[in-house]
This record gives sequence, structure tokens and C-alpha cells, in this order.
Amino acid sequence: MPAINSPYLVPFDGSFRVADAPTTPPKDAPGKKESKRRLADLVDELRELQRVLYADDRHSVLLVFQAMDAAGKDGTIRAVLSGVNPAGCHVSAFKQPSNEELDHDFLWRTAKRLPERGRIGVFNRSHYEEVLVVRVHPEYLGGQRLPGSPDNLDELWEQRYRSIADHEHHLAENGTVILKFWLNVSRDEQRQRFLARLDEPEKNWKFSEGDVREAEHWDAYMDAYEAALNATSTPSAPWYAIPADDKHVMRTTVAEIVTKTLRGLDMNYPEVDAASRARFDEMRRLLGG
Repeated sequence: MPAINSPYLVPFDGSFRVADAPTTPPKDAPGKKESKRRLADLVDELRELQRVLYADDRHSVLLVFQAMDAAGKDGTIRAVLSGVNPAGCHVSAFKQPSNEELDHDFLWRTAKRLPERGRIGVFNRSHYEEVLVVRVHPEYLGGQRLPGSPDNLDELWEQRYRSIADHEHHLAENGTVILKFWLNVSRDEQRQRFLARLDEPEKNWKFSEGDVREAEHWDAYMDAYEAALNATSTPSAPWYAIPADDKHVMRTTVAEIVTKTLRGLDMNYPEVDAASRARFDEMRRLLGG
């Protein structure tokens, strides 16, 4: 199906520039109260759409979230999917790869967590770590023991972009609806959220020295995101660069894209065949109805 029309859709022609992507919502965006009300309505609608998705059993949905630390991935996933039946949704978080995962190709660990038909799968980080974190820290490639790795790393990233795009196109052709969200937080807002994790006792557990040190590579990460989004935003698997400095507007924006996408699918509750329907009166009698 065609990508949802949105000002945050990453174009398919390679023209996306991180420097031009907003981190704050437009001036006419709804305030906190209105955003929360709108989100509640969307959560209710998504609950019903997921029920039809499950009953129809022809499509699966994959939501991919990538972002710098403290951008709000966890909170967005929790807020947008808060009304969905847990049996119809599964969240997978991908951190440092295990030894077993390193003994497979880089798509293996995410491929085995793909959602089955009728369900929504969520990747909190994903296969894109291999062209983001690993691009910023190419020393990690040593642990992957790649045969015939090119001397020019730009060639390796291009190979991985092609592998990702081909993989996602294959999934889309076989019924998986893929939506990818880059939560675009500003460097200053990230700093403020890190400080809040230090200053507010209930947030201390979220603080990680490693996150702060990774922020020192900000410019390298922005280059990596720009390259990855340009190479892999396609009609089969579009990227959306969502302003993330305002969490309430961000969550509502993500929910709107997800809901509108599912609304556009050709989904219906299965119809009962005539033979089964003819037995309904007998079943009602047996049930005492």
C-alpha cells in the first residue's frame, strides 16, 4: 500500500537532510491536553483495528523505532500500544549482540522476531544498529569475523543498505506492513533529559554513563542516520522522521501514522459460510437461547 502522506515522511529520492528535519512540532500543533485527548482516541481506534487485523489473518505489522538515547522510544511504544491486546502484540528490544547472534548474518537476530500474520511486532532498535552504531564504531566489526570484508567501509555500508532494503521489500510483498520511526530529538533536549535522570530520584535508574559518552559522537550519528534513512526509505518500508522534543505531540503523531496505515488495509472479519450459519439455530437451542 502507498506510504501515508505526512510532512515527516522521509522522501524516497535520497534528498533527506538531518539538518533540515525539525525536532520540535509546528507552532500550530495541539497543546499537551489536546494531544493526550487525541492520543486516547487513537489508542481506542487502534485497539479495534488490531482486532480486525488478528481476525483477518492476512497481514502482519512491523513498527521499527530508532533514536538517540533519551528520545522517548520506550514511552512512545507504551503509549501508542497501551490499548492493544497483549496477545496480538510483541515488543523486541535489541541491545549488544550475543555470541550466538554474532555467529549469524546481521539480519538473523531480528528476522527470527518478526511478527506472524494477524499481529503487531515492535522493534525497539533493530537491524539498523548495524549501519548506525557499527558505522560510528567500526571497531565492532572485528567481533563479527566477516569473510572478505571490503577495505573501504563505505562499500560495506552500501552492501548492508541493499541487504536491508531487499529484506524489507521481501517482507512487504509477503504481507508485512512496515513502518519505521526515527524519533528526532535535539542535542539540547537530550542533555536536559539526561540531567533529569540525575536530578529526579525516580529517574536515577534510567541514567547510564554509556549514553552520555555516546552523545559525544553526535555528529557521527547524525551522518549515519542521514545515510541510512536516505538509502532505505522506500514505498515498501517508509521512514518517518518524527520531531521528538515534545513527547506528547510525538506520541500522537506516531499513533496517527500507525492508525491511518491500518485503516487503509483491506481487512475484514471473516464471514461465516452458509452451512455453518444454517446451524446457528440448532446451536442456540442447545445453548438454551
